[in-house]
Amino acid sequence: MRYTSYAFEVPKEKIVRVIMNTDAKNEADDQFAIVHALLSPKLEHVGFIAAHYGITRDSNSMEKSFREIEVIFNKMGMNGDGLIHHGCTRPMKSKTEIIKSEGAELIIAEAMKDDERPLFVLFLGPLTDLASAYLQEPRIAHRLTAIWIGGGAYPNGGAEYNLGNDIHAANVVFGSPIPLWQIPKNVYEMIPVSLAELQLRVYPHGEIGKYLFKQLNEHAQEEIPRKSSFRSGESWVLGDSPGVGLLLYEHRYEFDWIPAPLIGSDMHYIHTGHNRPIRVYKRIDSRFILEDFYAKLAIYADNDKRG
Repeated sequence: MRYTSYAFEVPKEKIVRVIMNTDAKNEADDQFAIVHALLSPKLEHVGFIAAHYGITRDSNSMEKSFREIEVIFNKMGMNGDGLIHHGCTRPMKSKTEIIKSEGAELIIAEAMKDDERPLFVLFLGPLTDLASAYLQEPRIAHRLTAIWIGGGAYPNGGAEYNLGNDIHAANVVFGSPIPLWQIPKNVYEMIPVSLAELQLRVYPHGEIGKYLFKQLNEHAQEEIPRKSSFRSGESWVLGDSPGVGLLLYEHRYEFDWIPAPLIGSDMHYIHTGHNRPIRVYKRIDSRFILEDFYAKLAIYADNDKRG
């Protein structure tokens, strides 16, 4: 599936297969990343996996994420039949536990296909589905690249939401040979936006633009964000958008190769030097990512008006 109503064309050789794993109903920024991905012609979407966001906050979180992905597809007038899959419903209880899910099955099936195009699996929440897929079929490790929004800042790590929702899964993936691009907390927070900016650049552009703005504004008015010292009242962080941005432009000189650490129960990194190196990003270009999103959203809405 690709959206192709542009005045430019992406060369066939540059198109990549993508699976997006998203805890879409967790907050308000996954929705922006999903729309950005859907509007990017370089990306051949082979599936969207609904992720849980922990069992202490909401035992039905994966189903809520699934329904939220459906809402986005419907508001964009896109057919999600066969593309949206249920992920694991909870975190792993140990590093060896396999949790079966449609999402893990999709990752395995797509990775094992005879297809020369690169496969990227983009995780905007916990790594549960990837860890479960790898434990079931270790051969996928050499047939995909994972991109993960999660983990604390290097070198020490520390508390971070996506990591905290499944530390065991993160340790499985970090201890595997899977090629991994990590976008830690201090980097994914480099994409702040103001609500005024979103009112001007997002809200006017079709039903999906209105929805993106309204759902973020509503979330910002909820009690927890209102009381958080992290929220200013006029800004938000589109922390999941860097994952899509790296698929469009990989920021070649903005990462370090670091042997994947072990992760303690307190979410701090334990640097043993025994695991294979992973790509750890230290900066992202928020101008590139945001302007690309705003431009594609405007083009999409204009095309939609013209029918």
